[in-house]
Amino acid sequence: MMEASFHGRICAALERCITGQTTRLIINIPPRAGKTEFAVKLYMAWCMGNWPDSEFIHASYSKTLAALNTSGTRAIMQHEAYAEVFGTPNLRSDSNAKDHFRTTEGGVVYAAGTDGTLTGLGAGKMRDTFGGAIIIDDPHKASEATSDTMRNNVLEWFEVTLESRINNRAVPIIVIMQRLHEDDLSGWLLSGGNGEEWEHLCIEAIDAAGNSFWEDNSNFAIDNLRRKEASNSYVFAGQYMQRPAPIGGGILKDAWWQYWSDTPMSGAVVLPKLINRTIYVDTALKTKEQHDYSVFQCWGADRDGRKYLLDQVRGKWEAPDLLVQGRAFWKKHKASPTKELGYLRSMNVEDKASGTGLIQTLKREGIPIKDIQRNVDKITRGLDAAPMVETGNVYLPINADWLSGFIAEASAFPNGKHDDQLDAAFDAVTDVAAGRSWAGAI
Repeated sequence: MMEASFHGRICAALERCITGQTTRLIINIPPRAGKTEFAVKLYMAWCMGNWPDSEFIHASYSKTLAALNTSGTRAIMQHEAYAEVFGTPNLRSDSNAKDHFRTTEGGVVYAAGTDGTLTGLGAGKMRDTFGGAIIIDDPHKASEATSDTMRNNVLEWFEVTLESRINNRAVPIIVIMQRLHEDDLSGWLLSGGNGEEWEHLCIEAIDAAGNSFWEDNSNFAIDNLRRKEASNSYVFAGQYMQRPAPIGGGILKDAWWQYWSDTPMSGAVVLPKLINRTIYVDTALKTKEQHDYSVFQCWGADRDGRKYLLDQVRGKWEAPDLLVQGRAFWKKHKASPTKELGYLRSMNVEDKASGTGLIQTLKREGIPIKDIQRNVDKITRGLDAAPMVETGNVYLPINADWLSGFIAEASAFPNGKHDDQLDAAFDAVTDVAAGRSWAGAI
């Protein structure tokens, strides 16, 4: 396995947990940097070689993943090279499950998920010297860390379930992870969430001098890191620099948007020839003042993959009026010249609430409808769309009378009163990013 200088820093911090200098340790480190090998598998195997009666609980966001790591630790202990250093380990033959194993000296390694129970399990020994630890590796699933509910579930699991599993206050608890959110487990603990002091080893992908933390690894060469940063600065700030930016006004920055016009003018490009167009629809649940609007947007794409918001109508319509608006918006853009604007492919509508009725009726009338199933939260969808905007590939009509409202909504997301315009825009941009809806030209 390739090694770097920061691996030595990790090993030194872990050794302090053995000597008793540190009992609460957080290691924040970029993904794919060997954290699981060093801080989980090799560490537990080394400890079991020196203290075979040690009791470990190893947890991750997925019990399946934790079980794989536990199995990997056992495989290291069964390797002939391990026996040359520590002697042949005395593994009990009656504890060969994937999620745990035991030694004849009374040692054990358990695997757990952050959504499960730990009833009857404990970590460490009732003695002054080292006898095991709790090791938490990636407690949050990256795709769920922006969800307040999912993130808080992990914090509650730590506070209610995990902390009570140590057999001695001196038993180390080690958290090793990439940062995903200001209020992830690392952030919560470092801000005093459980009332304890934590040693913090923070390994950033790029140091203050602009150098990579692991230049010998091509994946972390500085030019590749800068490319990742340019692709999605929000994700890079958290996962690679361990400084997650606050969500709200930081996902979609005003300066990222580009603009188009029908005629040459400062600050905008002339609308190029497009290859095709698609209409995206976000429908509101209700029409009262406090609820969101319904929105129809027509988007086009050029041959280089750039996206152009061509037109939008927005209002609070009951079902009959929503249907009238849908027919009219389709008819308007169906009549637009295909030579310059490309073929109008379909109307894509979220299949929920009033959108379901719109889908059913317009399909019967012969309009090509595609139903949209939104299976992730809005913040995650915004983060998925943000790189396309940040790289300057999304254009808005500079002369549209609704432009200032669109920009204001984007600036405030996800803390603004409304986000209906963005709902439709996220569908459009992420469809393009995934290669859907835009393939083919007329």
